[in-house]
Amino acid sequence: MYDLREELSATLAEIRAAGLYKTERQLTTPQSAHVATAKGPTLNFCANNYLGLADHPAVLAAARAALDEWGFGMASVRFICGTQTLHTRLERQLSEFLGTEDTILFGSCFDANGGVFEVLFGESDAIISDELNHASLIDGIRLSKAARFRYRNRDLADLEAQLKAAASARRKVVVTDGVFSMDGYFAPLPGICDLAERYGAMVLVDDSHAVGFIGDGGRGTPERLGVADRVDLITGTLGKALGGASGGYVSGPREVIALLRQRARPYLFSNSVAPVVVAGSLAALDLVSSSAAARDQLRTNAALFRRLMTEAGFELLPGEHPIVPVMFPGPDGARTAAAMAEAMLAEGVYVVAFSYPVVPQGRARIRVQLSAAHSEADVRACVAAFAAAREAVGR
Repeated sequence: MYDLREELSATLAEIRAAGLYKTERQLTTPQSAHVATAKGPTLNFCANNYLGLADHPAVLAAARAALDEWGFGMASVRFICGTQTLHTRLERQLSEFLGTEDTILFGSCFDANGGVFEVLFGESDAIISDELNHASLIDGIRLSKAARFRYRNRDLADLEAQLKAAASARRKVVVTDGVFSMDGYFAPLPGICDLAERYGAMVLVDDSHAVGFIGDGGRGTPERLGVADRVDLITGTLGKALGGASGGYVSGPREVIALLRQRARPYLFSNSVAPVVVAGSLAALDLVSSSAAARDQLRTNAALFRRLMTEAGFELLPGEHPIVPVMFPGPDGARTAAAMAEAMLAEGVYVVAFSYPVVPQGRARIRVQLSAAHSEADVRACVAAFAAAREAVGR
């Protein structure tokens, strides 16, 4: 008799033996730059809380007020009775912030990316995707019947070759992350837009790891790279810099957004984003729009961390993003990175190691993520913990 549980137990044992088993550490406090785990108070350097808004007083106050005014949940999808004026207000303000015509909210950016391609691209169309795009883009593209082409990460020559191969398609779209989250690298959007225009393609950017804190106004990679008026569609999340809760969106031409409201399955068949999340996200967006102080502090923290870690002899991937991968290359890198992360937790610093298949074989790393809520002392403590862990591990 077939024993599913026995087979799955064997699979889990293989994952553990390969050093790839993911263990969830429980926080005993709210998300913040300073958290606590079962091992005590800890500095948090692995969250997407880039602007420190996950526990910002204004965000919390807006969410509390919304609970009394708007209720706990919608208990419905948007087109039945799941839309409040709160939801449309957030969509309007996101559009104004991003400089687009319209925006549609989803339960997450994973849902947004899961809903956009099937609606817009069919058998006569082509999707040209960066090989290192986020899993949500990959899964969303798989749901479409369009022809799929993949180009090497940030390789414009290969992108042009794939655009030529897709020349006969009716609609074409180049799809890329704005920031590649495992490396902290920016997509070469000016070159991508040049090629897309030359070959008659649209451009879709998932800007989840940029919106709110990249660019002079925090409007993301299109703003930073000067192509805000040349990117056709933007997807993003409310679950990182914009309060860190949940929710995602697609933003772009009004006709596209109108069609997504009619046909995007994650939108039509999933409950609306909870009112407290919408209200908190609105407050976060107001904070981002009204002041550059948090963005400036984030840039200062990232630059300081990169400088101190380089001086301490660690290998970093180059860049300016607050995602800073600390590399442990080679055949033993995965185990070293994992051991370093455990040793650092004992030093009071929470980081996470990444290895194959999340990153390429032999390119294991600890991905450090800076926040505007970190103080200079916090950043220096993190670097000191790296040095202490290196000595303890014997690297």
